[in-house]
Amino acid sequence: MSEIPTNEELVAGLIRLLTVEKRAADVYAGPPQLDGIGRVFGGQVLAQALQAAQGTVAGGKLAHSLHAYFLRGGREGAPIEYSIARDFDGKSFANRRVVAAQENEEGIAVPILNLTASFQQPEEGLEHLDSPMPDVVGPDDLRPDIDLRREIAEQWGDRLNEQQRRMMLRPRPIEMRTIDRLHWMSREPREARAHSWFRVAAPITGAHDTPALHHAIITYASDFTLLGTSALPHGLSWMRNELVGASLDHAIWFHRDARADEWLLYATDAPWSGGGRGFNRGRIFNRAGELVASVAQEGMMRRRNAT
Repeated sequence: MSEIPTNEELVAGLIRLLTVEKRAADVYAGPPQLDGIGRVFGGQVLAQALQAAQGTVAGGKLAHSLHAYFLRGGREGAPIEYSIARDFDGKSFANRRVVAAQENEEGIAVPILNLTASFQQPEEGLEHLDSPMPDVVGPDDLRPDIDLRREIAEQWGDRLNEQQRRMMLRPRPIEMRTIDRLHWMSREPREARAHSWFRVAAPITGAHDTPALHHAIITYASDFTLLGTSALPHGLSWMRNELVGASLDHAIWFHRDARADEWLLYATDAPWSGGGRGFNRGRIFNRAGELVASVAQEGMMRRRNAT
């Protein structure tokens, strides 16, 4: 049996995963997830695409928004290439377009994601916050999600195949602590709202400790729990093979700098589902109650046919 990696090793692995390599002018390559299983996690492609775009922006500008469409599911084990178009470079703002492509099983490079990101020179401005941070239990009073995953995996027993069990129990660099019951925790239909705290499992220090990396990690983590919010009113779960789903698009607006190694609250809701799709929104707050980022995503969500 292989040794369980330490938190520091898990975070080092995440930093490696999100460190893209420049291959040519405005062309970058993102490494695959070590021991990846099945389809590439959407948050990985989003974060690597943002990192590639950030690598072409100078002058201290930081990402303030990104909008992406998932075109195809990426497959684990193969690198992903990111091609950048420099659409605009102004005094205050810059804009980049990114096409993420990966070779399919026939060896043909096909696009799997299109992303546009906008960057801004930091400045002072008028401030207001219309909707305050939800009044919820803090992370120190909650159990880690991995403990809940172990309990549920034991309860489900043989109903989980080996791949599902590995996905559910593998150590993760993002520590999460959930306030509500997520779709994989219960079959009971409930309101389409969820609240989870998250942070990377170990401090980020040294040369890696940059606003750009923290933006990338928050982007990576923003794909957790989001699509599942629209499944809550239906009492169904992908984990139990009751649904077929995939992210269709993803948008993030960064409102202020935040550290991904400090607890952040992810408050999600899903105001609508229908037509084989679910629409989800998210707000990310720091512990001071400041709104760090806003997220929106629509995903395919279909009931799996019984066999």
